[in-house]
Amino acid sequence: MAVQIKNTSFGNITTTAGTYDHDIVITPEGEILKRKKKLSKEIYGTSHIISLEEAKHIYREGAEKLIVGTGQTGFVELSKEAADFFREKRCKTYLRPTPEAITLWNKTDGKNIGLFHVTC
Repeated sequence: MAVQIKNTSFGNITTTAGTYDHDIVITPEGEILKRKKKLSKEIYGTSHIISLEEAKHIYREGAEKLIVGTGQTGFVELSKEAADFFREKRCKTYLRPTPEAITLWNKTDGKNIGLFHVTC
């Protein structure tokens, strides 16, 4: 069974595997990883813009969709380079405020990646 997300509030997210007080990435295999925000922060000075380096780190071969929870109020975005990377990999991207992204994640089947920002 795929990882489902139960809820989120400012600063945390609860999945069927546990509660986390940091941003998470869910791989298509169901592994939950702590997001490596420094890969973007080193380039842009913020983790609110996902860099190409971070995109390459989270991507898994054959992934069909990337669902990004952009934060409680929606500040996170993909850099142009990251968006181009996912397009080249034929991985559709969906960016929504985290509460909306959770609903989308829980309804979506297939080989997907989730990245969920838990603040902002």
